[in-house]
Amino acid sequence: MDATGQDTAGRTAAGQDRVVWAVTASDIGPLLLAATGEGLVSVVFHATDAVRDRMLGRLGARFGTEPVEAPDAPVIAEARRQLAEYFAGRRRAFDLPLDWSLIGGFNREVLRALAAGVPYGAVVGYGELAARVGQPGAAQAVGAAMGANPLPVVVPCHRVVERDGGIGGFGGGLETKRQLLALEGVLPAPLF
Repeated sequence: MDATGQDTAGRTAAGQDRVVWAVTASDIGPLLLAATGEGLVSVVFHATDAVRDRMLGRLGARFGTEPVEAPDAPVIAEARRQLAEYFAGRRRAFDLPLDWSLIGGFNREVLRALAAGVPYGAVVGYGELAARVGQPGAAQAVGAAMGANPLPVVVPCHRVVERDGGIGGFGGGLETKRQLLALEGVLPAPLF
């Protein structure tokens, strides 16, 4: 245990998961990154003070401990580094430990299949992703899973699009989705 009651495994003296966080700048605006001893647990778009405070309150309630700002915590620092490389065009895949505890069941299964099977620069339709997890016809449920993704960008829900060529919805906003798809070469970059 250190002076704050935290151990190196990411747990508090009371045995609760420690939650560390930082806000990092990106090409799509500020991102809130949060991690537990298991790994990166949350990526939140548009991390204004109000968004940050609301999400930290939710994480604190979920894990039973107050999140601690710690931009140099190993998982947070590595996530920040890898995201900077991604936005600079030097990284095509993330190699981070992930804590999947904020999502379960079908949604977790779909997001794991997405993370493992849809590489940088590729897209998949909602229905095709549903078929990949053995649930053909569950395209709407896949859309709901994408909307519930606690780890956007790292678990690339922006790569899931409509079968007719539309880009579909996106929790970070359609302009953010367009920017991510343009970064990966799926869409042309805006002229200005």
